[in-house]
Amino acid sequence: MYVVQNVYISDDVVDEKFVCDLSQCKGACCVEGDFGAPLEPEEREILERLLPKIKPFLSPEGIKAIEKQGAFIRDEEGDFSTPTLADRECAYALYDAHGILKCGIEQAYRAGKIDFPKPISCHLYPIRITKLQQEEALNYHQWDVCDAACTLGNALKIPIYKFLKDALIRRYGEAWYAEFEAQVEERKNQ
Repeated sequence: MYVVQNVYISDDVVDEKFVCDLSQCKGACCVEGDFGAPLEPEEREILERLLPKIKPFLSPEGIKAIEKQGAFIRDEEGDFSTPTLADRECAYALYDAHGILKCGIEQAYRAGKIDFPKPISCHLYPIRITKLQQEEALNYHQWDVCDAACTLGNALKIPIYKFLKDALIRRYGEAWYAEFEAQVEERKNQ
């Protein structure tokens, strides 16, 4: 395990290889699972505020689901997430011409319409954050829908933490990431 400031990082985040391969998985992480994307408290307000600018990047079915359920939902455990279509794909996701699910929030961001890339839980995937008292733990969420990403990551020799560098910097900052990288290098050299 690595510890950087108040964040505990499992060894798997460094040891396992991973690079998303949308051509193979078709965005299955936006479909599979029990709920939509987990949301941070501040992300709920962001989604409500940005929804008018995101809507042009959503499917008609996604828009209907959001209008019916709201910009976010609360599950039976009290956690907040994005709404889904019939307990399947995220309401913010839409299929492209190749049948690959893409994030409408991210599409709006890439088009320069909003300044929010997507929920951090999506940006950091396959890392899942567990909130402790004053700390957070980062763990690799291993899932068979991401087998193609593991295969590609192994072929390219790219560990999870390098694949997710931008997302980790978004969450914790450049200084944090540099400290984490230094710890990884130090351990490799021992």
